Amino acid sequence: MSKIKILWADDEIDLLKPQLFFLEKKGYQVVQVTNGHDALEILENEIDIECVFLDESMPGLTGLETLEKIRVFNKNIPIVMITKNEAEDLMEQAIGAEINDYLIKPVNPNQILLSLKKIIDNKRLVSEKTASDYQQEFRNIAMDLSGNLSREEWTKMYQRLIDWELKLDSSDNDQLKGILDMQKKEANNEFSKFVIKNYKNWLDDPEGPVFSHNLFKKFLFPNLAKDKSNVLILFDNLRYDQWKIIEPILLEDFRVLNEETFYSILPTATQYSRNAIFAGMSPLEIQKHYEHIWLNDNEKGGKNQHEKELLGEQISNTLSEKIKWDYFKIRNINDSKTILENIHNLLNNDLTVIVYNFIDMLSHARTEMDVLKELASDEKAYRSLTRSWFLNSPIRAALQTLAEKDIRLFITTDHGTIRVAQPSRVLADRETSTNLRYKVGKNLRFEDSDVLSIDDPHVIGLPRPNISSKFIFATGDKFFLYPNSYAHYNRMYSDTFQHGGISLEEMICPFVILDTK
Repeated sequence: MSKIKILWADDEIDLLKPQLFFLEKKGYQVVQVTNGHDALEILENEIDIECVFLDESMPGLTGLETLEKIRVFNKNIPIVMITKNEAEDLMEQAIGAEINDYLIKPVNPNQILLSLKKIIDNKRLVSEKTASDYQQEFRNIAMDLSGNLSREEWTKMYQRLIDWELKLDSSDNDQLKGILDMQKKEANNEFSKFVIKNYKNWLDDPEGPVFSHNLFKKFLFPNLAKDKSNVLILFDNLRYDQWKIIEPILLEDFRVLNEETFYSILPTATQYSRNAIFAGMSPLEIQKHYEHIWLNDNEKGGKNQHEKELLGEQISNTLSEKIKWDYFKIRNINDSKTILENIHNLLNNDLTVIVYNFIDMLSHARTEMDVLKELASDEKAYRSLTRSWFLNSPIRAALQTLAEKDIRLFITTDHGTIRVAQPSRVLADRETSTNLRYKVGKNLRFEDSDVLSIDDPHVIGLPRPNISSKFIFATGDKFFLYPNSYAHYNRMYSDTFQHGGISLEEMICPFVILDTK
């Protein structure tokens, strides 16, 4: 194994013999120069220098001047600034010029070694520690999955799996990622059995999960701040892992007061789950109370066009005190700009609710566009794309503006998505819904082991389009295909993100309460 080569520029290099000897013994090769000009010449001609130590107070070119010239032709090489001067403005200049570490003379050998470990070996050391920890945790997760997990334990299991996914994202260990994927599939299969066994009873159980239709009553209304403006943003299709990816960005301006989870109702699809959230009712209750609003799957027209009306009714029927509120739906970039331009007006409301459709559009576009399939080729890339979008989105800019005031922020979603992999054959008539993760229709024929089948939709709070209509919901990572052109549609939809069925990703959703810092 070749030695790691370091360039050290210091006009008093002869006084650093103990440090240089220590590094040589530890396996590093140190190229020594006494001024900034020589340092630049070496860096321009030698491509195998992996780190630079720069003395700040060299004659001729100072350390900061040398640093600025290095960054012109090499933006990425790690640089450690060493100085006798502890002046704050000097440190700020160095940090602003993108140094990787800052040491104050006299430096002892262990300080230097620690700095090198942080800079050069950090990724490898973290990766090795993560791999070692997951190998131990793998056994613990496997044992827990073989037990009879409660509802709360299933939520914690999902959060554990996501935590390991995010940790392994920064690792190059594809073998461990593959093992985690298999463990997650096993978890989804067991979770599907758990939901099939309990779902009907949960809906009538006061001690059951917080579901879509009681989300606002349980988590939003009791936590509205009375002395400040409240803003709720519902990101359509935001999975728990995607929340954890954008959370660090939000924490630059906000602090988390509480992070809850709730269960999306079945089907885990916008028409059902989001209408239930805004109405505070099951879809069957919405159909009974607002017959002019509800459209079944086989009926033409927009299925989520009355959320503002439903929200207004729920607020009037639930809150004892009258509040000033408003609702916005962001479907495109123009809607985003409108919100940004009128952001200060939101502060006049007690509650502002914003529905943001970008994540949903991203998942659907990925199914249809080859370029997005490549950009979001797997879970890690899908998360990365979500982060990049949010980092540069108008909604983030709007939140930064709001963070300058004292507001309470709520972040949630209506359901998540799962990357499907296993086709499951279904036979149905033309009136059957087209969703790949659930079907509602007559004369459905399917693989019993692949689905939760509901003969009477009313028992789980769903409307019945026809007197003989039934629902089926795909479990795990399965997706429904008809026999016609089976191979073609299998190629088209396999490895795409879908929703409507039963999985940890689709059903267990975040609800987060934040305040400005």
